[in-house]
Amino acid sequence: MSAVAAVALQQDTPRDILRRVFGFPDFRGLQAPAVAHIAAGGDALVLMPTGAGKSICYQVPALCRPGTAIVVSPLIALMDDQVAAMRQLGVAAGALHSELDPEEARRVGRELDAGRLDLLYVSPERLLTPGTTDRLQRRDIALLAIDEAHCVSQWGHEFRPEYRDLARLAALFPGVPRVALTATADPRTRADILAALDMAGAEVFAASFHRPNLHLAAEGKEGETAQLLAFLRRHAGQAGIVYCGSRAKTERVAAMLNARGHAAVAFHAGLAPEAKREAAARFRSGEPVVVVATIAFGMGIDRPDVRFVAHLDMPDSPEAFYQQIGRAGRDGQPAETLLLYGGEDIARARYFLQNSAAPEAQKQVMRGRLEAMIALTETPACRTTALLACFGETLEGGCGHCDNCLRPARMFDGTTEAQKILSAVYRTGQRFGALHVVSVVTGKVTDAVRSWNHDRLPTFGVGADHPPGFWRGVIRRLVAIGALEVELGEFATIRLDQDKARPILRGEQRVMLRADPPPRTPTARDRTPRSPRETPAGGDDSLFERLRQWRLGEAKSQSVPPYVIFNDATLHEIATLQPTDLDSLAEVKGVGASKLTRYGAAVLGVLKEG
Repeated sequence: MSAVAAVALQQDTPRDILRRVFGFPDFRGLQAPAVAHIAAGGDALVLMPTGAGKSICYQVPALCRPGTAIVVSPLIALMDDQVAAMRQLGVAAGALHSELDPEEARRVGRELDAGRLDLLYVSPERLLTPGTTDRLQRRDIALLAIDEAHCVSQWGHEFRPEYRDLARLAALFPGVPRVALTATADPRTRADILAALDMAGAEVFAASFHRPNLHLAAEGKEGETAQLLAFLRRHAGQAGIVYCGSRAKTERVAAMLNARGHAAVAFHAGLAPEAKREAAARFRSGEPVVVVATIAFGMGIDRPDVRFVAHLDMPDSPEAFYQQIGRAGRDGQPAETLLLYGGEDIARARYFLQNSAAPEAQKQVMRGRLEAMIALTETPACRTTALLACFGETLEGGCGHCDNCLRPARMFDGTTEAQKILSAVYRTGQRFGALHVVSVVTGKVTDAVRSWNHDRLPTFGVGADHPPGFWRGVIRRLVAIGALEVELGEFATIRLDQDKARPILRGEQRVMLRADPPPRTPTARDRTPRSPRETPAGGDDSLFERLRQWRLGEAKSQSVPPYVIFNDATLHEIATLQPTDLDSLAEVKGVGASKLTRYGAAVLGVLKEG
């Protein structure tokens, strides 16, 4: 039995354990009732946004109850990070997965058999093998935690069939409390999680999904590279993620960023295992690197100081979008997100869905989610409010921290402009792409316009009073509402959907367009790279940097990510309060008993050097 578990058996309360082990003075939000319910032996579904402290909801009960807690986790990197973090707290934790060193696997097995593990992290496939279940059935099991529980739902954006077998846990471990946890689940997914895990009687603890520290923004694609580089200029020296829709694009964008002076790595499922490990290791090391990735990267991220997430292609659902932007700002500090979208993105997503092998009922649900995602990109209202509505949550009055709240867009009746585009598409034979149609409408004589005699059409030049970017926006809007369809092939061409275009051309249906505010004038904040870290008022930035350097050296010596030793928020507080002894250092949030013993003298030494 570990020291932590032994102390827990001395009738300590969950709050005592939270303070002594984790270094936090009190629970936040719904943590307290969730912990009390699970510690008492109840089943629970815990829905909390990233950064709200979901893990506490099973970690504290695990230390309150006798036996070993089993944590089902989907990714090896995630398990390794969590085990490292628990060991830093003095908690006896281990993992069983396919990439484990044989000697380490034997050691974890011995600790498990001897009853000396507080938490065991394991994949669903490994957990349900006969050898593992037989082994665990001979032990006292404190609880069963199913992390990233949205993976169990066929409606979830990261569905994993092996998760469905976890319904067997109730029969394999009768009487053992089960807790399913996720940061991303709309009402349909929540219901499916409970049904799939045979947890109909579980108590549901659902916190608000609102992340006030996240700034949401979306822009139509005009010059993707220029837009991305402008965004990254605001985040020089910071870590972030750029999501792309294809493997080839991740490599192309990463190469472009490196050529422009940004430290960037590509990550996708098709990379060699060594390349994936190297990219993940650079990110986990605390290096201010940009990971350019497909959705294959992310679920295993525990790094708290990700300051930005950009999408160069539109996700296929609000759930996927929320999960991916949720990887920014896990430390509660401000973080920025940017979604770039275009008509081809919308068309591609609709095409893939239409040709999906999924059952029609599932495709109907997926179609609804895709259209909600498209509406989210196009909305002139509060973007956060629109996103939260997808999760069944109402936000009154707007968020005050998305692009539409900070720079409201004016809407106007753009029916005439829509008619001009639709007419130009029709008169050019519905066989050209957006670029050609915009050239016709704006009166630009290109080689293609001249060779097809499109400069003689009645629609030639009818939109010369607006720049090309305006007309590309009109086309995006018409694609979004379905009046235009994009034919994907060697060249993307646009054509009319007769049923949806006809009412617009006849003036029977209005098309509202947004008059985007003028481009923001570059400020010193945009031109000058910001410090990758912002020290709160009263803090000592040089002292914070010295603490970071000490932490980095400590992390390298132990081969663990720096943030499992102390996160930036804890270092900021230390730099601000500048404690002079162990007792005052123990009052800092995130400094529990184990970390105080291991690092207290060294931290005080860094403070004295200043």
